Amino acid sequence: MAHSEVLIVGAGPTGLVLALWLARLGVKVRIIDRTAEAGTTSRALAVQARTLELYRQLDLTDAIIARGHKVPAVNLWVKGKPAARLLFENIGAGLTPYPFLHIFPQDEHERLLIARLEALGVTVERQTEFVRFNARDDGVTAHLRGPSGDEEACEARYIAGCDGARSVVRNTIASGFPGGTYRQVFYVADVEASGRPIDGELHADLDEADFLAVFPLAGQGRARLIGTVRDERADRADQLAFEDVRDRAIDNLKIEIRKVNWFSTYHVHHRVTDHFRHGRAFLLGDAAHIHSPAGGQGMNTGIGDAINLAWKLAAVLAGRAPDALLDSYEAERIGFARRLVATTDRVFSLVSAEGRVADIVRTRIAPLVIPLAVQFEAARDFLFRTVSQITLNYRGQALSAGATGHVHGGDRLPWVSVDGKDNHAPLAAMRWQVHVYGTARPELVAWCDEHDVPLHVFAWRLEHGRADLARDVLYLLRPDTYVALAEPEGTPEAIERYCSVRGIQLGAALHR
Repeated sequence: MAHSEVLIVGAGPTGLVLALWLARLGVKVRIIDRTAEAGTTSRALAVQARTLELYRQLDLTDAIIARGHKVPAVNLWVKGKPAARLLFENIGAGLTPYPFLHIFPQDEHERLLIARLEALGVTVERQTEFVRFNARDDGVTAHLRGPSGDEEACEARYIAGCDGARSVVRNTIASGFPGGTYRQVFYVADVEASGRPIDGELHADLDEADFLAVFPLAGQGRARLIGTVRDERADRADQLAFEDVRDRAIDNLKIEIRKVNWFSTYHVHHRVTDHFRHGRAFLLGDAAHIHSPAGGQGMNTGIGDAINLAWKLAAVLAGRAPDALLDSYEAERIGFARRLVATTDRVFSLVSAEGRVADIVRTRIAPLVIPLAVQFEAARDFLFRTVSQITLNYRGQALSAGATGHVHGGDRLPWVSVDGKDNHAPLAAMRWQVHVYGTARPELVAWCDEHDVPLHVFAWRLEHGRADLARDVLYLLRPDTYVALAEPEGTPEAIERYCSVRGIQLGAALHR
């Protein structure tokens, strides 16, 4: 009988990132997928700034930036004519090291993750299907069906369901999946083309009858088209070919299609499962939440799930935290998933609504109002912070404590770069650490040294204050880079109280 500490079901980006994080921390993982090979088509494109920040811990960020495409601008079209151009090249300047919209298709993303995982000695087991599992006090026995059709038993301490919208793990634990399905049908096509919109920028045609977005891909003349399928064609979506949808919107943008590499249609859903944790089983990514593609949030949210859960599993498995720490995974992630579904639902409804009023809003009002709004720094910051997920926080949760000014326990640590020194650089280490901006108390220095907790002291600069960091304050950072504790007095006793209440041991890295 095979043994692992964590069995991961599903090898999309969510499952692969979970496996990478755990493997890097010395956790014995097994990752299976029912498909014969990694995906060669995908809808997910955007890698948001927050994901790029977190990927520094896996040494993935530079490779993704090098292989992907930065979007310099977003163009809005109405009735075949350019209506507005929004500069996006550095829309988040001063907020993050990655102040741009970055395109890196999911299929290429998966191949990179698989290669990195294999370098750590972990291989995705293909054509291996999860059948069911039985829970015990100390672990689970999962039943798997391999390529031969024979069943085998696998012992694990925990199981992670990253197996998509039709999750067998979710069905096994009988967690509801409330929500619904939008009636609109969408198509997606990977094409090689020419024309004005094939210029490396993002173009959206806000037509009265059809919506079409043209996403640039790395490489000359490559683009991803995502559009609506309306009228009677939507009733036979499964039988449609690209020739059935290339007419009105594409003609409006004067795109000349040379080659269609792949094409598919799909319905958009909006659902969040009732529970992200059930005993020793966890749900992540599309198995836990699905929503409209508005804002490019889906894949990034699943990756966020994986990173949130990974360090907690590693700590519990290493005996450095109680099992109760794992309850914070659901508490922290389910609220965000619900808010995300509500937000993307509103945006999707605007884009896809039908009727005279909707046409006027989409084709006349939006192209005028949106460019005016983003001229204001506050509006640009709000837009970027929301879409990039850098505003996501865990305030008010069990692992979040203290506040200093605008920075609370549970917040993402504000990013500051002074004279080329990036305060996020130390966060690449997958471990608890302390930051002080100004002067650290001598007793804090001694305590961190004695307890093997890295202490990073940054000489106070006005830039720190402008980023809402406070002088001489103690910031305790979690292994996933969020602020656990913001303590104005800067004393080590505050860290000890924090850890004592939660049963957490800091000290050495999570590696065993």
